[in-house]
Amino acid sequence: MTMLDYAKLRELMVEQQVRPWDVLDPRVLDVLANLPREAFVDAAHRTLAYTDIPLPLAHGESMLKPVVAGRLLHSLGLSPADHVLEIGTGSGYVSACLGRLAREVVSLERHADLADTARARLAAQGIGNVNVEAADAFSWANERRFSAIVVTGAVDAIPQRFLDWLQPDGRMVVVRGRSPAMEAVRVRNEHGVQRIESLFETDLPYLVGAAPAPAFEF
Repeated sequence: MTMLDYAKLRELMVEQQVRPWDVLDPRVLDVLANLPREAFVDAAHRTLAYTDIPLPLAHGESMLKPVVAGRLLHSLGLSPADHVLEIGTGSGYVSACLGRLAREVVSLERHADLADTARARLAAQGIGNVNVEAADAFSWANERRFSAIVVTGAVDAIPQRFLDWLQPDGRMVVVRGRSPAMEAVRVRNEHGVQRIESLFETDLPYLVGAAPAPAFEF
């Protein structure tokens, strides 16, 4: 195997990183095994596309580790009929995976240049059912409701406006809490009641606007 044998690296990523982390949804595994992750990585870091580390993006943002991306996708339990909202486009890789798994995806990215780059990468892969909007989730004017929501940055507490975007029977996967003891949770709307299920522990950078308020020390 050479450093440029991305197909082999992709196979190893799925079998040695993602699957052992309880990512067992066959549709998710198929997407991860076939979508070229290296096409969503900046050229300077392309040889690291399949390593188990977060990769840097512009503006201090980062690309999720493969295992975290896979686990979030698995936890959504998507069907081909789902309409998905992604909060935090970043590189566009998770957006592309969502596009292969669901009917339609709206993805929000607060940095216009990252949004433009993600759109170009999605188009290059022939993924036409993902609409990347250059917008801040905390000021986005939206009346739609979605069957699934995934948040790719952490929040101190789940914002009510995110919950309001869920359909009555929808579900959201989000990482919440205080670093380094964060947990990924799945929120389900069931008969007007929100049920929260703990999924796994992790540690992600906060979404801008979702970090804990600074504590004052006297």
